[in-house]
Amino acid sequence: MKQSEQIKHMEDHEIRTQLIISQFVLIFISLAGSFILFDSFFRDWLRLFAWDNQDILYYGVLPGLIIVGVDLLLIRFLPPSYYDDGGINDRLFRNQSVTFITLISLMVAFAEEILFRGVLQTSFGYLIASFIFALVHLRYLRKPVLLIGVLLISFYIGYLFHLTENLVVTIVAHFIVDCLLGLVIRLKSEVGKNESTG
Repeated sequence: MKQSEQIKHMEDHEIRTQLIISQFVLIFISLAGSFILFDSFFRDWLRLFAWDNQDILYYGVLPGLIIVGVDLLLIRFLPPSYYDDGGINDRLFRNQSVTFITLISLMVAFAEEILFRGVLQTSFGYLIASFIFALVHLRYLRKPVLLIGVLLISFYIGYLFHLTENLVVTIVAHFIVDCLLGLVIRLKSEVGKNESTG
C-alpha cells in the first residue's frame, strides 16, 4: 500500500503517536551510539551544547528564516503536486494548537539534530551525516523538489554545525523551519475552513 493510502486510513492521533515514537527511537539511537562512539559520554555531549547568542542568531535563527522564506517562495510559484508529501505534514499540523506545533517541532529538531549532527557528523563526518539525514526522508524519493530541498537543507544545517560545532545552533535552525512551516499549514487550514463556512 502506498504511503499516501496508509495515511488516509490512519487517524490524526495515530499519525502524531507514530511521530512521537519515532523521535524517541532517534533519541535512544543517539544515546546508544554515543556510548559506543564517544570517548567520554558526558564530556563529549556537554561540549556540543553552548549558549552563544551571536552564533545562535547568525547561524541558527537567520538561516532558519532564510530556509523558510525560500520554501514559501517555491510553494507559491511551483505546482502543488511538487510539494505533495503524501499528506503527512498536512495531517500532522492542520488542526493542531500553536503549542502542539511548537512542542512537536522542538522535539523533532532536538531528536534529529542530536543523532545526525551530534553523533553521526562528529563521528563520521559532514558528508555521511548529511546523506543519511536525506535518506531517512525516503518518502520524498519520487518527489524531486522535496528531495532536493531536503538534501540542500541537510547539507546547509550540517555545514552550520561544521562551522560552529554547536548543537544549539542547528536545533534552533531546524526548529524554526519545522515550526514556521507547521504554522503555515495550520493557517492555511484555518483560512480554508473560514472560506468554506463564509
